[in-house]
Amino acid sequence: MSVTSLDTAENFQNFIRTPVLTVVHFSADWAEQCKQVTEVLKELAKLPEVQSSGSKIAICDAEKLSEVSLQFKIDSVPTVILFRNGAQVDRVDGADAAQISSKVKAHSANKTALGDVAPLKLEDRLKALINRHDVMVFMKGNRDQPRCGFSKTLIQILNGTGVSYDTFDILTDEEVRQGLKEYSDWPTYPQLYVKGELVGGLDIIKELQANGELDATLKP
Repeated sequence: MSVTSLDTAENFQNFIRTPVLTVVHFSADWAEQCKQVTEVLKELAKLPEVQSSGSKIAICDAEKLSEVSLQFKIDSVPTVILFRNGAQVDRVDGADAAQISSKVKAHSANKTALGDVAPLKLEDRLKALINRHDVMVFMKGNRDQPRCGFSKTLIQILNGTGVSYDTFDILTDEEVRQGLKEYSDWPTYPQLYVKGELVGGLDIIKELQANGELDATLKP
């Protein structure tokens, strides 16, 4: 199994959106420790247990993909983050080869007796998605292509605040779409979360904006 190089944000998102374990090394060419971590990952990629699990490993330039780095709070390189179904499941900050190896092996081994990757429980998956970014929007479409008027309006409001945020397209995952309604006891979309807590839908956001409370809500 080769180590993939991710050169765009789109490639990054496509890479991590899979039920198998994906491992991303946020690196920089000038950092000597990053080269060491890359070599560790190349050796891990050769391990039978990693290959048989279908796990994938990639490297991305933390500076070139600055928006992605900001999204996942990359404060220094090297940083290795482990994903499943687009959500972060673990991470190692720094060039700790032993910890990187241990976590990659452990998460790669998360399989059923039939050899299939054991899916995260829906509640655990929803928690991971909600906490993927300090400000998360669950909507129809994404921030670049909203697919309903309510979602489009919410994105316009958020863009006007200048706050950093991430989105999840509920139209791509029926399990999340239905499950989040019950989990948060909120029947409609879009839904906005700040630091893992539901703020509400478009009407609530408009109300906060009208009262001058939106900025404080988004940046607690």
